[in-house]
Amino acid sequence: MNERSSTGAAWFADIDPGDMGAATEAIRERTADAPLNWPSEAIDAEFADDEADYYAKLREATLESTHDAVREREKADDQQLKHSVRAMDDCDRTANELAERVAEWAGTLFEDAGTGVDGARDLAERDPAGPTERRVVSLAERVASLADESDDLREYVERQAGTVAPNLAAMAGPVLAARLIALAGGLDSLAKMPSGTVQVLGAEDALFAHLRGRASSPKHGVIYTHEYVRGTAPEHRGSASRALAGKLTIAARIDHYSGERKPEIDRELDERIETIRARGESE
Repeated sequence: MNERSSTGAAWFADIDPGDMGAATEAIRERTADAPLNWPSEAIDAEFADDEADYYAKLREATLESTHDAVREREKADDQQLKHSVRAMDDCDRTANELAERVAEWAGTLFEDAGTGVDGARDLAERDPAGPTERRVVSLAERVASLADESDDLREYVERQAGTVAPNLAAMAGPVLAARLIALAGGLDSLAKMPSGTVQVLGAEDALFAHLRGRASSPKHGVIYTHEYVRGTAPEHRGSASRALAGKLTIAARIDHYSGERKPEIDRELDERIETIRARGESE
């Protein structure tokens, strides 16, 4: 191998051309102080046969490095929280939709058939008489199972949210915190969003309708479920939404960049909401 002083900074330095694992790691970890004619350097270092071979090896190592980064990112705690809250919502929605079907079907067979998930749970306990009742009871059992899975996922979300985002979970509540992280695509993305965007997360349809001139601008998205928005008089919900979104954004940034619990931001929000509500009461 022909050694050159500049080659030491190259991603391919001291790597066997056939060792793609080492090449992938080098692509991710190594840096150079200044750009050089890397194809020529690689040829001189006997890493590549020619320029085309160099770019082929570079492409393969870069793609594999990207795949590794994506796999690592998907295993991160905030991504697991994102998937779990989405799964919880899917189970809950599906259970309720199927419960409607069960109630409609069961109503043709049983005079005392109930409605909703609770009605399906009761029906799942019946001893069916005949193949038709067996199918209805079986479907009711699926509803009960989905509802149970939703409850288990909620417990998981409530446990994990405080670990992944302690400030956000304390301020928003664990489920809302998880939904905000899921809507943003991750805690890092949420932390980089302006508060105005956080304010309308979950209201994308209404926002797009507004941008097309078909509706007024939405005041809030999923943060409406927070008591500080829902429990504020309608004429002051815009102010409450802005105040909440601003503090949620700060909480997400603290969680992402330091992870240190800062209870003072909760107190600041409490005082701000108290001021907004007092203003409404005096009008």
